[in-house]
Amino acid sequence: MSSLVQSVDWLAIAPPTLAAVVGLVVLVADLFIGEEKKAVLGWVSVAGLAASALMLLPLLDGDRATFCLTGDAHTCSYTADRFTLVIQFLVLGGALLAALLSVTALKDANKELPEGEFWFLLLSSAAGAALLPASRDLATLIVALEVASLPAFALVGIKRGDKKSSEAALKFFLSSVTATAVSLMGVSFVYATTGTLYLTQIADKIQHVDGQFHTLAQAGVVLTLVGFAFKTAAVPFHFWVPDTYVGAPLPVAAYLSVVGKAVGFSGLILVTVVALPSYADVWGPALAALAALTMTVGNVGALRQQATRAYSAVRLLAWSSVGQAGYLLVPIASAAYSKDAGKAVGSTVAYALMYAVVNLGAFAVAALVARTTPLNRISDYRGLYTRSPLSALMLGFFLLCLAGLPPGIIGLFAKVTVFSAAVDAGLGWLAVVMAVNVVIALFYYLQWTTLLFRAPEGEPEKHRVPAPLTAAIALTAVLGIALSGAPQLVLRFSATGLF
Repeated sequence: MSSLVQSVDWLAIAPPTLAAVVGLVVLVADLFIGEEKKAVLGWVSVAGLAASALMLLPLLDGDRATFCLTGDAHTCSYTADRFTLVIQFLVLGGALLAALLSVTALKDANKELPEGEFWFLLLSSAAGAALLPASRDLATLIVALEVASLPAFALVGIKRGDKKSSEAALKFFLSSVTATAVSLMGVSFVYATTGTLYLTQIADKIQHVDGQFHTLAQAGVVLTLVGFAFKTAAVPFHFWVPDTYVGAPLPVAAYLSVVGKAVGFSGLILVTVVALPSYADVWGPALAALAALTMTVGNVGALRQQATRAYSAVRLLAWSSVGQAGYLLVPIASAAYSKDAGKAVGSTVAYALMYAVVNLGAFAVAALVARTTPLNRISDYRGLYTRSPLSALMLGFFLLCLAGLPPGIIGLFAKVTVFSAAVDAGLGWLAVVMAVNVVIALFYYLQWTTLLFRAPEGEPEKHRVPAPLTAAIALTAVLGIALSGAPQLVLRFSATGLF
């Protein structure tokens, strides 16, 4: 009789586990540390996230898996393959940069933000986000999605006595819970028709579903995708984004814009390309339509932002992130029509890596400007070059990367990669929609960039850049410039390993 006792590959699960353990240590330590020493918790959290990211290095040797079925070593709940490691690097790296922004934000908040709880929630969410790309059954996938999401709700509403923050958290929570409930119903339908939750087994068994259950299986496929479409901020599941980003502390908005998207897109890839390739005729057209709608609504929303409106800079970044989500959906939709689904999915991963670096950089400069002008209007950035030349140059570079213009070569490269994925898959109409949206986006990115170098109104106020903010801006700038010099590294690094 074979043993039912599982042997756990601790090295494989080390990155998310370490983040979770450090989160618990920080929460307990918060009870015993005096107010004057709370800043230590932030640096412990930063170190914990850095250590979690470093734990990916020993896993580069080859694919590892654990929590496998007894007697079937190839059907596992947790797999650390190339796809998993790239997304975990993106998630933990993004959380690390958000943590560096948070160190300064918590210090400036002057006790308005509870430090112990903040760091515990950030680390818990990062642990869930790092678990999700490794999940290879629907139960683990949904649990990881919720572990990443639930702390994020609390982080959005963590500002004490701030009505805007509380309202943003409530909108985020209610819409997310509804999407999760719909997604869970879809999972139950898929399980009812296939009798399994493992993604590879679903891919095989769903092709042989009894005719009378065919409609139930299709409904399960569609409903399962809804939850992940919400996490990616795809239209029409995007309505929570602008208010949530404005209401949340700025580092949390930066975290959601990058790590939240990585969670949604990695889940979407696993459900569609790995578990449901035989239903490509259902999710392919749906995702193509979502991509076109999302990029158009997002870019038009960003275009409509008024420079003098309160929080217009954050709102523009929020709407821009919706538009960028549309671009990220294009290669996943293309995978339904492409002969090489792995290459198509690799384009999404490559674009996500580029977007993570430059978007976090833009949020880091926004956090710097918000220290002297809390309303964070686009007009507040006028003459930034006079006040802080390096910050203005870096923000200009990040915005040009997002627009896909030189010297932001990495942005141009990522857009061409996504565009070619659509063309190769025969989705010419989607490539045309994307081209139109890139032109729309050029207008508002360039408008903001030119404002940085115009003559300031009144006496310019010099910006003092704290060390953690300097580190965050410098890290993103170095990565962005290095990748612009050798953009092919991104595509090589983002080879998924799913196929």
